[in-house]
Amino acid sequence: MPKNKNIVYQVKEVLQQKLKIGESKHLAKQQGVASDGIYSWSTYKNYHTKGRAFARWAKEQYGCKTLNEARKYVNVYIQKYIDDGYSPYTQKHIACTLAKLYSCSTKNFIPTQTRHRANITKSRRNKAIFSESRNQEFVDFCRATGLRRHEVEQLKPGNLHFDESTGEYMLVNIKGKGGRFRDYPFLSKETAGKILNTPTDQRAWSKVPTRADIHSYRADYCRTLYELHARPLAEIPAKERYYCRRDLKGVVYDKRAMLVASRALGHNRISVIAGHYLYGNNAISR
Repeated sequence: MPKNKNIVYQVKEVLQQKLKIGESKHLAKQQGVASDGIYSWSTYKNYHTKGRAFARWAKEQYGCKTLNEARKYVNVYIQKYIDDGYSPYTQKHIACTLAKLYSCSTKNFIPTQTRHRANITKSRRNKAIFSESRNQEFVDFCRATGLRRHEVEQLKPGNLHFDESTGEYMLVNIKGKGGRFRDYPFLSKETAGKILNTPTDQRAWSKVPTRADIHSYRADYCRTLYELHARPLAEIPAKERYYCRRDLKGVVYDKRAMLVASRALGHNRISVIAGHYLYGNNAISR
């Protein structure tokens, strides 16, 4: 690790050396070398922010001048987050950041508290600070597309395609997380009018409400798409069933339908939508 520069700047240098923007993370996983790389700018920014916070703390509390000197205080830093009552998700994120910084596994550190799906608060509570009734067109649009915030901001008429063979609209060439592109179904012909009425060289939504709960609308889209493709439990072969655990033990999903919904949202793993999108009324055995 670099020694001659400020410890906070050393964080930047170490993380930049791990940047693999534009490279295939999927291929790296197959080759067993993905753990030490950073494949998206958003991930890099998160690691950079949390890594600098650790470096400043180590310098202020223990006078560390290098990351090598700070390494022995990693467990103390993680324990601080546990003692201060931060959520298990935040604790794990801190541990992952430090593991990336020191090119090791989180198993090399003290264990963080166990994460439980039932304790997730993101998009699980009503937010009075945003009026859905006053922004109904936008809300309906998000529920029909499942777009992330930055995807909504970049959407143009050219991203809408009408499939004459099915009579349905599709969203095409959507640049999502990690710079990956995807095509997927638009669930409402009525809300497609927003894009159709937008000039070709302009964005469909010039201003996206900052307080809108985009994640919850993505969850609504996910549940709707899943239900459109889900088969009755009796028709699902055992190997194509997804069995939930812990607080959702007993709940069974259709893996094939999950994969359709997961890919539409821009995720590769169906476990992601099981834990973060298919909650609420959809969490029932079939």
